[in-house]
Amino acid sequence: MNYINPVNKSFCLEQMCASNYQKLLKLVPELLALKEAVIGVALNNMPLHISVLENTPYTLMIELNHCFNLDKDEYFEPAVKIRLYMDAQLAEVMSDQARSPISIAFKDKGLSTDIMNYKWRLNYFLQKWLDHCLKQDYQFSVNDNCATLD
Repeated sequence: MNYINPVNKSFCLEQMCASNYQKLLKLVPELLALKEAVIGVALNNMPLHISVLENTPYTLMIELNHCFNLDKDEYFEPAVKIRLYMDAQLAEVMSDQARSPISIAFKDKGLSTDIMNYKWRLNYFLQKWLDHCLKQDYQFSVNDNCATLD
C-alpha cells in the first residue's frame, strides 16, 4: 500500500474520519441502532463481522473483522476497533490486531507528530478496507440485532 503523507495531516485526518463514518453507514445503514453483532456476506468473499463493544449516548465502539475458517477454527483478521462519534459524525480507529492502542503505544503525549502519524496509518488502512468492502457489495441483515426505534 502506498504511503500518503499530506502536509496538513490533522485536517486531512479529520476529513478521513468523516469519510470513514459515512462509508460505515453506507456499508451498514442501521449500524447506529446495532445492539450486539452482525455478519455481512458478499459473493466469493469472507464474512465481515461487526461487533458492538461499547455503546454510550454519543459514541459507539465497534470491532470490524473478516472471519476466515482455517482447519475448522475461526480466525478473525484484521480486528480493527473503531470509535464512532455520532454528534461529530466521525469514525476513528483506536487500534488493530497488529498495533497497540494509541494510549499504550505513546505514553509521552509530547510526541504529537508520532501520534498523528500513527493515527493516520490506522485510519488510512480503514479507509482502503471500507472502499474494498463497499466494492464487494457486502449485505447485512441487522433487523434482529437492532434496537427498537420509537
